Amino acid sequence: MFKKICYILGLVFFALLVFLSVKNANLSTLIDTIENKTFDLRQNIMVNSNAKKPSQDIVIVVVDDASYEYILDNFGEWPLPRNIYAEIVDYIEAQSPRIIAFDMMFVKSLKSANGADVAFSNVFQKYSNVYTAMNLDNQSKDLRTPPVLPDRLSVEVKNYSKELNFNEVTYSNCRAIIDGILNYTSNIGFINVSRSDDGILRTMPVFVKYQDRLYPQLAVKVGLDYLKQVEGKSVDNFEIDSNSVLSFAGRDILLQNDGTAILNWYGPAGSYTQIPIYKLIKAINNEPVDFDYDFHNKVVYFGTTAASLFDIKSVPVDKVYPGVEIQATYLNNIIDNNFISKVERFSTIVISLILAVIIGIIVIRLNSAIYASLISISIYLIYVLASYYAMRYGNVWFELIYPLIFSLLAFISMFIVKYLIKSRDFEHQYRLATTDGLTGLYNHRYFQEQMKMQVEQAKRYNSPFSLIIIDIDHFKRFNDTFGHQSGDAVLRQVAMTLKKNVRATDIVCRYGGEEMSIILPNIGKDEAFSTAQKICKRVAENSYKLSGDRESNVTISLGVATYPFDGVDASSMIESADKKMYNAKNNGRNQVG
Repeated sequence: MFKKICYILGLVFFALLVFLSVKNANLSTLIDTIENKTFDLRQNIMVNSNAKKPSQDIVIVVVDDASYEYILDNFGEWPLPRNIYAEIVDYIEAQSPRIIAFDMMFVKSLKSANGADVAFSNVFQKYSNVYTAMNLDNQSKDLRTPPVLPDRLSVEVKNYSKELNFNEVTYSNCRAIIDGILNYTSNIGFINVSRSDDGILRTMPVFVKYQDRLYPQLAVKVGLDYLKQVEGKSVDNFEIDSNSVLSFAGRDILLQNDGTAILNWYGPAGSYTQIPIYKLIKAINNEPVDFDYDFHNKVVYFGTTAASLFDIKSVPVDKVYPGVEIQATYLNNIIDNNFISKVERFSTIVISLILAVIIGIIVIRLNSAIYASLISISIYLIYVLASYYAMRYGNVWFELIYPLIFSLLAFISMFIVKYLIKSRDFEHQYRLATTDGLTGLYNHRYFQEQMKMQVEQAKRYNSPFSLIIIDIDHFKRFNDTFGHQSGDAVLRQVAMTLKKNVRATDIVCRYGGEEMSIILPNIGKDEAFSTAQKICKRVAENSYKLSGDRESNVTISLGVATYPFDGVDASSMIESADKKMYNAKNNGRNQVG
């Protein structure tokens, strides 16, 4: 029964801790933050082991530090005149690329270079495979009146998920790009990002919301064009099922509740082929340059990597990661259908409970704490290893922290239960070893141990202690008259009378047969004699129930010895008390000798 109670208490304790860890908002946020770090670690291991290689179809034309210096030296200012981009696009288009995408925002027409803006705007009329970017924000209407965007930029999304909403990617304003692009082409995607609470970019929005319309990310638009060219798959609308899975063109993306997708990373900054833009400018101008690259069938991104141009993010695999490479990674995920699917929290809790149950059973069943600990650790490490391979080969993110917390709670709870049970068992065994089964008093062996201990303490602290030896008068005749069962009943009741009439610190023992003893720590001769007289009187006054509803009276004879007057060791003390007890018997019984 005690074990069942302990198990129930252990389960209640475990369930309470689990409930607090799941429901506490601050703790849950902390757990999510740590969990994100485990995602980063797994992604870094995958990157270092070359688990996934970046697509060779993607190349980035970068405004790096060298290009930035070249532009300032040759054009006198940043940004680069837009007609130069038009010339670069013409140069690349001559080699038949699949797509050209600018991870740049061409806002505000430059009055001093109106012709340059026109030249660049004409590029979007000339080529259907050129894309550019725009960004939404939440600037005040006092600064900028929110513009109305062309309907052709938005998409229809059927959302059947009850959990998913786009509240966290909803914006109230935007900075429109130049009219020559905005009013002509639909090849405009948005480049808003989504960071975790620790500032690391792990997810990206698929759509952003503005004025109750949804607009796709730049990488999504580029990806759709790529899939149409390579796989012949086109998409007219988007649909999100009840499980928050967005499906299009044979791709399935599990969206988070905020409408973002978890990216799979291919390497640190610089993993994609990068071409400094100054080399293209030199090649176009027939200047000497070491440059020979074929853009045929490539997706060409334009973006900045120079630190001074501030388009730098922190991602799981690198602290310094250019925004244009994030777009390239996003596109790569679409091409490979390689997005990470995070196991929902309910399933994580179920997995955590299963691990907790297994570890709890192991702790309870194994007697060795070391073996139980090693096996429990091994089980969790096996789960960690399995979660890594699930992410590497299945793109599935199994959480590690909740299973760890549940496993630790189960481990601790079951060890507490095991300790309580063992403590109870130890107490039971100790009681069996030190007490008399019939009377419930301490047994003879315990009496001898306590006598030696009391002598040692009395010598050390120069203090007295006393011993009372007790014998039930005419007990053999009592057994012969009433039977042994009645004799046993009297022994139990006399023992109870002795325990009730001494202090809690006094030690009442069965000395043997009908003889009992009481050790009185720190009690002198007079007080011990008075205690013995009180006990003698109480025993004689009581009426004792026998078998068969009979009752009888008994008396006792007592002998008292006090250290150091009656003995200086255990044996001499016992001998003195025993002799005085026999004196009481010889003097008529029912008295203190």
